[in-house]
Amino acid sequence: MRAVGLHADVVTATSRAYQTTCTLVRAGGEAFCIDSPVFPDELEIVPALAEQAGFTVVGLLATHADWDHLLGRYAFPEAPLGCAETTAGRLVSEPGDAQRKMRAFDEELYVERPRPLSLPSAQRLPVPGKLEVGDRELELQPADGHTDDGMAIWIPWARVLVCGDYLSPVEIPWLHASANAYLATLNRLEPLVEEADHVVPGHGGPIDGTRAAAILREDRAYVEALLEHGAKAKLPLARRTAEQRKIHTANVEHVS
Repeated sequence: MRAVGLHADVVTATSRAYQTTCTLVRAGGEAFCIDSPVFPDELEIVPALAEQAGFTVVGLLATHADWDHLLGRYAFPEAPLGCAETTAGRLVSEPGDAQRKMRAFDEELYVERPRPLSLPSAQRLPVPGKLEVGDRELELQPADGHTDDGMAIWIPWARVLVCGDYLSPVEIPWLHASANAYLATLNRLEPLVEEADHVVPGHGGPIDGTRAAAILREDRAYVEALLEHGAKAKLPLARRTAEQRKIHTANVEHVS
């Protein structure tokens, strides 16, 4: 797992699995852990990383309800979980789904965990809206399209955008929900990307604002082409691996 400081108040760690990101943000003596790494040894390291850097984690935030973003309870078992109302609703309507998908991943890779994943009722956060951390506020924006739920988190004093499964340098747009909603999310994120020094996508590690803006343009063009041309839509040049072509095939089936 790689960890990098983006600001005095923001540290991001990137998992070996799917390059999933986990971000610590602090202000006024309090900190939140946003999303999570995946492997047990990585989850064991996160509390030590937080303590060493002086981040007192008082809560967990999840950008959306995909299982690989929900494992923060392994690192901070007493911390409450907060998420968008849409994500809380998805957790209620899909009971046990995250645990089943995690078990399938673990069985495939022979991963052993210390205990089952516990996901108590999540605190529903108003999105769009603001959330206090210490003496500052995080800004929450809706981020649906990849899935039916989700939020992006803007850290204004650090000029860092944590955007969930959007703007990834390693993964093309993956449409489990609405292509039009995905485009609307890109439109909402665009002015924040223009302000950002750093953008933290759900997969791929932190990138600077200039690169994120370029990826946003590529992703918008891809989704628009997908809607207009289907299978003939061209993948972004740097994301044309065999795995991304599989995602493209799934996207084509989804929009058709």
